This record gives sequence, C-alpha cells and structure tokens, in this order.
Amino acid sequence: VQLTESGGGSVQTGGSLNTSCTLSVCFSSSFAMGWFRQAPGKERAFVAAITWGGGRPYYSDSVKGRFTISRDKAKNTAYLQMNSLKPEDTAVYYCTGSMRWETIATVPYGWDHWGQGTQVTVSS
Repeated sequence: VQLTESGGGSVQTGGSLNTSCTLSVCFSSSFAMGWFRQAPGKERAFVAAITWGGGRPYYSDSVKGRFTISRDKAKNTAYLQMNSLKPEDTAVYYCTGSMRWETIATVPYGWDHWGQGTQVTVSS
C-alpha cells in the first residue's frame, strides 16, 4: 500500500489549508486513514483519523473544531481541511493508513503505512 500526499503550504494565522492523501489500492471498508504531524525537535503527534467504511472521524484535542477529516472512497483519497490555523500547527504532516481500523491508534507505531509528508507553515 502506498500513500501519496499533496497539498500543504504556507499561510498566515487564521488562514486555511488542506492536504489530501491517495491510496494506491482500493479498500471497501476494513481500513483507516489519518494524519500525524511532526514539528522540528518534537515527536510525531496524532492529528486526526477516519475509518474507511463508516467514515467515523477522530481528532486530537488540539485540532478539534478547526480541522476536518473526510474521505472519498471512489477516489481512494482522504482529505484534511485545516481552518483557523495557528503558528503551533506548523509541522510536516504525514498521512498514514492501517488495516487495524477497529482501534484507532494515537501513536505512530499503531499505523502501518506512511506518506512522504507535506509541510504546513503558519506565520504570525
């Protein structure tokens, strides 16, 4: 399984960005996708996830209410819409996927496949 990311970029505080992640294979339901982010000198941290079948979203407390994760099964693609961005959101955002969809892990070792990462920079 390969994950290809696109999007990200630079924006000022309060702005919006989005990123997408496309799977190289099709899954009907038994899969989950998500994003982690890693700022310089910090560990990779959970951002959001979604179950592929039911589309149930999960968010970290730091982004809840500002970020929205969604998926389009027909396009094998997940999306992360990021609104009301803050400088502390600055990081490399990594798309991830796992067949262990019944338990959404908030740590990196709970996920199996990773995208190449995309930079998100929020300036004050």
